[in-house]
Amino acid sequence: MSSLSERLTHSHVKALRAWAVHLYTALGNIAAFLALIAITNGQPRAVFFFMALAILIDSTDGALARAWDVSRWTPTFDGRKLDDITDYLTYVFIPMFFAYEFKLVEAPWTPVIGLVLLASAFGFCQDWAKTEDGFFTGFPSYWNVVVFYFYVLRLPPEVNALILFVLALLVFVPLRYVYPSKTKFWQPLTLVLGALWALVLAWLIITIEAPDAALAWLSLAYPAYYLALSLYLHFNRPASKRPQANRPDRSL
Repeated sequence: MSSLSERLTHSHVKALRAWAVHLYTALGNIAAFLALIAITNGQPRAVFFFMALAILIDSTDGALARAWDVSRWTPTFDGRKLDDITDYLTYVFIPMFFAYEFKLVEAPWTPVIGLVLLASAFGFCQDWAKTEDGFFTGFPSYWNVVVFYFYVLRLPPEVNALILFVLALLVFVPLRYVYPSKTKFWQPLTLVLGALWALVLAWLIITIEAPDAALAWLSLAYPAYYLALSLYLHFNRPASKRPQANRPDRSL
C-alpha cells in the first residue's frame, strides 16, 4: 500500500511539473500584453525588454519540456499549440503593431504589415515549418529582431516596407534555416556567437534612446553568419524530413 501511495505521489509530482512548464510557456502571453501596453505608452525600451523576455521564455521552455516529458504527463493538453499561439503574438503581432505605432512603416506602405501577419499565420500552420532534423522551413518569423533593427538603425519607412515585403515572401519559399537549439552542424559556434550577439542587443536596448549606430551595424554580422550558414546547409545537405502533423511533442 505504501509503495502504491509513493508511486501515485511520484506521478502527481511529475504531472504538476509538466503543468508548470505549460504555465511557464504561457507567461510569454503576459510579456506580449505588457509589450502592447508599452507600445501604446510610447516606451520602446520597455517594449523590447518584454519582447526579449518572451524570447528567453521561448528559448528555455523546450528544454524543460523535453527533460520533464510534458507530452507524457499532460497527454490531453496540446502544449505545441500553446507555444505557437504565444510565438505568433510575440514574434509577429506585437512587432508589427510596434512597426505601425512607431511609424517604421508609413502610408502608402502600411498594407505590407497585413501581408506579414497573413504570411506568418500561414507559416505557423504548416506542419513542415519545423523539420525533424532541426531546421525551420521558410523565413522563421524573426519579426521582433527585424523591427528592432528598423528602430535602432532609423531606416527610411519605404526601405523597411521593402524588407518586410521580401521577408514575407520568403515565408513561402522552402529554404531551410538554422534552428539554433537543434541544428547540430557548428552548433557550439552558433550558440556562442548567438550569446555574444544577445549581449550586444541587450546593450542596445538599454541605450535605445541614443543607440550606437556603428555597434548596431556591426551586430548584423551574426544575422549574416546565420543566413550564410543556413544557405550553405540548405544547398549542401540532404533534404530534411518533414515532421508528422499533429505530433504530441511540442518541445522547441
